[in-house]
Amino acid sequence: MKRTWLVTGGAGFIGANFVHHLLDHHPDDRVVVYDKLTYAGNLDNLRDRMADPRFAFVHADICDRAAVEAAVDGHGVDTIANFAAETHVDRSIVAPDAFIHTDVLGTHTLLEVARERRLRYHQVSTDEVYGHVPDGASTEADPIAPRSPYAASKAAGDLLVNAYFVTYGLHTTITRGSNNIGPYQYPEKVVSLFATNAIDDLPLPVYGDGRQERDYQWVGDHCEAIDLVVRRGQPGDVFNVGTGTSITNLEMVELILEALGKPASLIRHVEDRPGHDRRYALDVSKLQALGWRPRHTPQAAIVRAVEWYAANPWWWRPIKSGAFREYYEQMYGQRKEIAVGPGAAPA
Repeated sequence: MKRTWLVTGGAGFIGANFVHHLLDHHPDDRVVVYDKLTYAGNLDNLRDRMADPRFAFVHADICDRAAVEAAVDGHGVDTIANFAAETHVDRSIVAPDAFIHTDVLGTHTLLEVARERRLRYHQVSTDEVYGHVPDGASTEADPIAPRSPYAASKAAGDLLVNAYFVTYGLHTTITRGSNNIGPYQYPEKVVSLFATNAIDDLPLPVYGDGRQERDYQWVGDHCEAIDLVVRRGQPGDVFNVGTGTSITNLEMVELILEALGKPASLIRHVEDRPGHDRRYALDVSKLQALGWRPRHTPQAAIVRAVEWYAANPWWWRPIKSGAFREYYEQMYGQRKEIAVGPGAAPA
């Protein structure tokens, strides 16, 4: 079935990769990218799609209901995929207001437009809504227990989506993804930051002892999962998306350094961030039962991401030479280096 998509946040990292996926794999689909173009939104992510007659771009805020309605009605949209979000935990600690505005009020605006027009609605969420997972793996039936302003804003969005399904019968689906990595990821996120820093022989600021556990998944695998869920998921469904395997951040750092042939002396252990969750882990069996499997392990995804940044300095160098420097100094410039226990850092 062909679709006309409104991909909100489609000039950002995961959203842009999803747009590429749709246009590459569904020749009858049309895609309207709707993006405010905040610091992480970048039309360079879509520059080879601009001339495609199946592609359109709208520069607007998802909290602007009139603009959302105009985009939906003007392009005959039947499906909304909401990637628009403030996403970085560190930024949410410093300035949570923007997260509430976009992730909560923006989601509500999109849901209202979808409800009035009976559109299909998909919410792109995160494993962080489950909070710290000391043992086992989170299932979709587990309670959510967010521990950062970012995670709380995403959890609020999930609850709104479920409420619109239950109360109004809106056809909704939700995916909760683990840590995505790959092309076009703004270099505030750990793999893109560490890869680009290491390329330039700059320090890699590792939070705490570096033994936090994360499931790093290739963004293209995530996009395939979202596509499958929208087309085959049942109304009200929630799916976890990840590899099902977690590794420590130190293992991630070692893979980056090894892929680039860089020394372990670049590692700097710094003060941890407040409320840093030690471990996320997802049970992805529900999604696998729908017919999806990841194509990459976390290790393969990390290496492939590093190779992309090494091959595409045209994309990230202009970003890191601009306002990013002020952000970087704010986040890391005042963090003290710390000592870690024996064996915590690679030799």
